[in-house]
Amino acid sequence: MELNQKIAEDLLSIRAVFFRPDEPFVWASGIKSPVYCDNRLTLTAPEVRNDVENGLAELIRTYYPDAEVLMGTSTAGIAHAAITAHLMGLPMGYVRGGSKDHGRKNQIEGKLEAGQKVVVVEDLISTGGSVIEVVNVLREAGAEVLGIVSIFTYGMEKGKKRLADADVVNHSLTDFDCIAEVAAKTGYICESDVRRLIAFRNNPSDESWISL
Repeated sequence: MELNQKIAEDLLSIRAVFFRPDEPFVWASGIKSPVYCDNRLTLTAPEVRNDVENGLAELIRTYYPDAEVLMGTSTAGIAHAAITAHLMGLPMGYVRGGSKDHGRKNQIEGKLEAGQKVVVVEDLISTGGSVIEVVNVLREAGAEVLGIVSIFTYGMEKGKKRLADADVVNHSLTDFDCIAEVAAKTGYICESDVRRLIAFRNNPSDESWISL
C-alpha cells in the first residue's frame, strides 16, 4: 500500500479527519466545510502515531537529506517535530506564534545557528499562511529553510500559490483528494460525496457544493 493511502486510512480510523458533507462544520472564518481535521488525535493513538512519525522521517530523508535541524510550528507541529527528530537523531526546536514578552523574548525556541539547514514540521496546511510565517521567521534568523513536511494538506489553490510565492516546497504524507478517495472506498462516505468534497476544496468560499 502506498504511504499516502496508509496514512489516509490511519487518519480516518481515529477520526482525525472527519467528513460530514450533509452537516457542514463552520470554520472560524465563517466558511462552511464538509471536513474537520484534528491531527492532534494521532498523538493519542500509538500505532497511527508510529506510522505518522516514521512517515515524516521518510519524507525528510527522501526530499531533504541535508537537513540539520527540525523546527515545529506552534503548537500542533511541536510534538511531531520532536518525535521525528528523535527517530532521526537530529536536533529540534519550534517557532512561537510571536516573541515572548519575558526572559530572552525568544520567538525561536531551541538552538539555531545562522546557515543551518532546517526543515519545518507542520501538522496540516490549508491556506498556508501560518507555516509561511514560520518559514519567514527562520529565514530572518539566518537559517536555510530546505522546505516543509506535513501530515495532511488540503491542496487549496490559495495555499499552493502562497507556498510558491514564498519559494518554499511542502511534502505531505497524504492529501485531501487521497483521503476522500479512501473514505469512499471504505464506505466512510458515499462515492457521490467525493465530487462535493472536491468542489469545496477547489473553492471553499463557494457554498454551491452543499447542494450538488
